[in-house]
Amino acid sequence: MACFITFEGIEGCGKTTQIGLLSRQLEGDGHAVTVTREPGGCPVADQIRNILLDANNHAITPLTELLLYAAARAQHTAEVVKPALDAGAIVLCDRFTDATIAYQGYGRKLDLAAINQLNKMATGGIRPDMTLLLDCPAETGLKRAICRINSAPGAREERFELESLQFHQRVRQGYLCLAQQEPERFVIIDAAAGIPETEKAIAAAVRARIGKGQKAQG
Repeated sequence: MACFITFEGIEGCGKTTQIGLLSRQLEGDGHAVTVTREPGGCPVADQIRNILLDANNHAITPLTELLLYAAARAQHTAEVVKPALDAGAIVLCDRFTDATIAYQGYGRKLDLAAINQLNKMATGGIRPDMTLLLDCPAETGLKRAICRINSAPGAREERFELESLQFHQRVRQGYLCLAQQEPERFVIIDAAAGIPETEKAIAAAVRARIGKGQKAQG
């Protein structure tokens, strides 16, 4: 049964960890699962990701940033998301269109109507069946994110972590506004709790939704 589940939240909310845990649980239940991420998820989009998250690219304007995200999403949707859904998989995606609304809309204060139109173009109308919003205070998330970056080898993907606390607070508020607007799609998870507690809450929410037999939208 195809189902498109997205994970959203501010930096350091624990999305990547929880996607891995949920994927293993669902595969253990016998589901075909595709795990992917944005920006990135395929070679072309991964190259755009490198541009977007490199802190050295501080000259990127908000509009350029928005258009790069849309370009990466168009490639990723066509190459990864749509084929996986067409094949009947459960797709778990680390960020999708809601991230652009929260970060570039609420965070950068770009026009929300323009962002929504770009999202529709980039996705061909594909929308998540379920969105798990891992919510925690911006201060908590940033502290976790910076610790992760400092301990990880390789390129430092920290362009957004270097933004002001006020920026991240606007992003969080944007996410909460989106969840309020679409309560049937969003499930808010307390990401300030420990990893086991968060994992348990996510698994319960996803299994309840999958049990309803919802199909991915195209």
